[in-house]
Amino acid sequence: MDELTLKITGMTCGHCVGQVTKALTQLDGVQVKTVKVGEARVDYDQREITSVDIARAVNELGYEAQPAGRAA
Repeated sequence: MDELTLKITGMTCGHCVGQVTKALTQLDGVQVKTVKVGEARVDYDQREITSVDIARAVNELGYEAQPAGRAA
């Protein structure tokens, strides 16, 4: 398993955290570690899913997610 930290903009409250947590939990090959306003940390299996696919799942909720350390 590899670790991924996503920086997420557009999250403002606990409801946002719940939406992101639910979306990430439903992805095959992903184990959610923590989700808080502005950030999510997961472990994932690169054989099943990519970091781009994980970020896309969050983006589809209307937030802007990208792996930590990458410029916008």
